[in-house]
Amino acid sequence: MQPILNTFAAEMKNEEARKELIPWIGKTGKMLIVFLNNRLIEHGIGLTAKQWILLSVLHRGDGKPQQELALITERNKGTLVRLINTMEDLDLVKRIEDQTDRRVKRIFLTDRGRKKYASALPIVEQAYSELQQGLSMAEIKQLIGTLAKVMENIKNHSFIH
Repeated sequence: MQPILNTFAAEMKNEEARKELIPWIGKTGKMLIVFLNNRLIEHGIGLTAKQWILLSVLHRGDGKPQQELALITERNKGTLVRLINTMEDLDLVKRIEDQTDRRVKRIFLTDRGRKKYASALPIVEQAYSELQQGLSMAEIKQLIGTLAKVMENIKNHSFIH
């Protein structure tokens, strides 16, 4: 399948490629979530990809305010609140009132959340490795750079800052 797609992309006219770029990014993102969900289900981890993402963010820096988590995970406030509620019900995270500003709720991993993260990590790393198969380090870095430019353009032309 890959050679056909590579040939397809190489043979595109410039204007056609410009029109196809954003839909391809969207399709790839959706496929990634489905792929990761399936891997987590296959291994009986009991997490969704979106829950994994939040656990991963909190693992790198616990106790972030909900507002900051919404920006980092690129979710709107309502979607994030529902995700946190579900994860709180599963005892994966807990909300704690900020000591200096009672309006701010900080989100922390629970012991169960840390254990879930640890059990999911090897599965997620293996899945990521499989998805990068056939890509050179130069291609990976170039793709990250290209996607970073697209993200910057989105931020510069929208309400997302």
